[in-house]
Amino acid sequence: MNRGRRPRRRGALGWLWRLALLLLLWLAAVAAWIVWVGQRDQAGAADAIIVLGAAAYDARPSPVFEERIRHGLDLYRRGHAPVLLFTGGYGTGARFAESQVARRYALRHGIPESAILIEASSRTTLQNLQQARTLMQEHGLRRAIVVSDPLHMARALRLCRQLGIEAVGSPTPSTRFRSVQTQWKFLLQEVYFFHRDLVLRAA
Repeated sequence: MNRGRRPRRRGALGWLWRLALLLLLWLAAVAAWIVWVGQRDQAGAADAIIVLGAAAYDARPSPVFEERIRHGLDLYRRGHAPVLLFTGGYGTGARFAESQVARRYALRHGIPESAILIEASSRTTLQNLQQARTLMQEHGLRRAIVVSDPLHMARALRLCRQLGIEAVGSPTPSTRFRSVQTQWKFLLQEVYFFHRDLVLRAA
C-alpha cells in the first residue's frame, strides 16, 4: 500500500514546485515591468502637468514630495505644459494640504499663480487622479504629464487609463528611496498594489 502512495506524493510535490516556480516568474515579470515603466520619460507637449501628492511636514514638503514638485516645475519651465496641477489633501492634524504646500513652493520659485491648479481633498493615488480629472474637465484640459517617483509611475499610469485620462509619465530623475532596503520595500509594495487592483477590477 505504501509503495503505491509514494509516486502520487512525488507527483503532487512536482506540481507544487512547478506552480511555485511559475508564481516566482510571474512576480519577477511584474516587478521588471514596474521598473521598466519607471525608467521611461515620455514628457512632451501637454495641457497640464499633474504632480501627485506625497507627505508634507506642516508648510514644508517632504524630501520625496519636493523631488516631485521640483521636477514638475522643471517640466513647466521647459514649456511642456502651461498648467501645473498639484494634488494631495490634508494629512492627520496637518494645517496645510499637500497641494497647498506645493503651490506655496511653486510661487516662491517664480511660477505665476495663474498657472497653478490644486485640489485639496484626496488622500490616495486613485483619489489624486480622480480629483485631477475633475479639474482638467472643468478647465478644458485633455492631455497630461504625470509626475511621480519611478517605481510609482506604472500604477499611476494604469489608474489614468482606468479613469480615461490621456496621460504620459515623467518620473523624477532622482528619488529619495535610495537605499536597497527602501527601494525593495517600495517595489514590493507596488507589486502588491498591481495584484490588488486586478482583484478589485475583477470584483
